[in-house]
Amino acid sequence: MIRIQNIYYMLSYAFQVLKEQGYTKCSTEEFENTADLLSSILVKGISVQIKRGLGKEYIDIQEPLSSLRGKIDISESIKTQSLIKQQLVCTYDEFSVNSYLNRILKTTLGLLLRYDIPKARKKEIRNTLLYLKDVDTLDLYKINWNIRFNRNNQTYQMLITVCYLVVKGLLQTDSQGNMKMQKFLDEQKMCRLYEKFILEYYRKKYPKLKASASQIPWQLDNGISTMLPVMQSDIMLTDGSKTLIIDAKYYSKTMQMQFNKRTLHSNNLYQIFTYVKNRDAYVKKELGANAGEVAGMLLYAKTDEEITSDNDFQMSGNKISTKTLDLNLPFDQIANQLNKIADDFFKKDILTA
Repeated sequence: MIRIQNIYYMLSYAFQVLKEQGYTKCSTEEFENTADLLSSILVKGISVQIKRGLGKEYIDIQEPLSSLRGKIDISESIKTQSLIKQQLVCTYDEFSVNSYLNRILKTTLGLLLRYDIPKARKKEIRNTLLYLKDVDTLDLYKINWNIRFNRNNQTYQMLITVCYLVVKGLLQTDSQGNMKMQKFLDEQKMCRLYEKFILEYYRKKYPKLKASASQIPWQLDNGISTMLPVMQSDIMLTDGSKTLIIDAKYYSKTMQMQFNKRTLHSNNLYQIFTYVKNRDAYVKKELGANAGEVAGMLLYAKTDEEITSDNDFQMSGNKISTKTLDLNLPFDQIANQLNKIADDFFKKDILTA
């Protein structure tokens, strides 16, 4: 359904850092599976981070000491009877590499050692772990992924995202609560990567277009929007008064079966139609007679199904299209498919980067 190598290219658009020199080998190397690819990216990324210097943070440490340091914890000293050993329990801060981000990295590397990846890759992981000997591990099921990145830790953003894909992709729990490995990267995680890749591709290759994941305001007659959901587009391409709204869909099945007939997923079609009609009404209200064309597209990742949807529909004055993007082709052919979508709709020469 998707070439392993293309996952690297998708990640490289989602995170431009992968286009840097340290990762270039990933674009030509052959990988046995997705976990192998992400292991390679992670090992290379951590190596780069080690050269920069592992991120540090202040860690709260509590331990019995013979000499005072920080604050004395009287209750803990009494509870542990540390006075018998002529010690007091002290609490103090230490600037340490045992930060939460480094713990996520070490925990993920440990998980990958248990997966079916080549022995040479496992050796690379073990060598990398030597540099993290002062870092603790975490409970895989209790990792807090809601991390705020800033100037001090932004170099970790791509690494933590890869760790998230690895941990969420490799683990599942059975009915007895036991951990086991699962098929790598489910639809939900691949869908997010698929959306991000397409958006960043158009931002990079079509700088003359405005490519965004914009919210679409509801066009209401009475102005009451209480309890209405947010209309969040995946990809919105605009050039002057022309707008193409793309809803990226990554499913194992692109069609649904109803009454022995294959049809599009109804919810997908209702959603893109709603987006287009509200955007069209908004543009006409803002631009009046100069309002341009607003169209929508459901862009499915191609599956192994024999029947795929490749249609254009005219719905109440707007064009709604359904297309498939074949991710099992060489990447230059994937790029050609995306280029054709933009070129056909905007119908003029759009300078690419």
